[in-house]
Amino acid sequence: MRMDLATPRTEAGHDRHASLCVIGSGSRGNCSILRVPIPGGERLIMIDAGLSPRRSAALLEGLGLRMDQVDGVIFTHLDCDHFQPAWVQALPAHARVYVHRSHRARAEAGGLLYRRAVLFTDAVEVTLSPPEGSRDRPAFAAACVTSAHDDLGSVAFRFSFAGGGDLGYATDLGCAGDELLACLAGVSTLAIESNYCPELQRASDRPAFLKRRITGGRGHLSNHESAEAAHRIDPARRLVLLHLSEECNTPELAAAAHARMRDRGPIISRQDAPTPWISLEPAAPRPPRVRQTQGSLFDAALAR
Repeated sequence: MRMDLATPRTEAGHDRHASLCVIGSGSRGNCSILRVPIPGGERLIMIDAGLSPRRSAALLEGLGLRMDQVDGVIFTHLDCDHFQPAWVQALPAHARVYVHRSHRARAEAGGLLYRRAVLFTDAVEVTLSPPEGSRDRPAFAAACVTSAHDDLGSVAFRFSFAGGGDLGYATDLGCAGDELLACLAGVSTLAIESNYCPELQRASDRPAFLKRRITGGRGHLSNHESAEAAHRIDPARRLVLLHLSEECNTPELAAAAHARMRDRGPIISRQDAPTPWISLEPAAPRPPRVRQTQGSLFDAALAR
């Protein structure tokens, strides 16, 4: 069902906590929005900029937001479906770009380093515009880990917000290694790619080299690889699925692969419409797992 962009659905609590909206995800372009409250207002951080500036501005307007609220873009990597060079000129003058050091040469070639660029390795502090009349710049932290993807790899993030919630964001992974699983373990919300169905991939008319690239451990995660990674990360509140292939996947197949986590969604992103706003509030504490080490009262009664 297509969502009415003028009246986006919202989870309770988004006004007090950071929230996430995936405005487009797929091979034709990827971009998500982090909406972060600050005293007296809110600021926006984009994760990737793979949609055109014009389309992104229209989607933001449909969500009641403006381009001048964007304080920066943090990039997972710089493939053409995650970075369009037109953004070098289209971003507000005050906005920063956050690029992993392993992507520095590509960022320089694309003109990103002519902007207010922040290079990072294992962690980064994302700063926001200060409230009016204040010199204190609010910020939130992101730990990160690189994963195999094509030549330069992709960066997965664990964002931690002042309100206590956190977000794991991982796309174009190739494989979900132990370092990534440890970095994202137990996040309140997990957004992870679920790119393809192996059967549809094999049956497609794609060239053999492309199939090998996607499935060979340096391309993308299949539905079942994504489901196994999500199960091991064990997000406490929400699961969001990213980057579904239009040719080799369907929302129904992706949801079925993640069926054992249906209590946490999944919310499935689309290429042609935004997701709802997803509140990144912290999860309630989980009750400890109790091992039964002796017989139940019922067993004891039977023994009398």
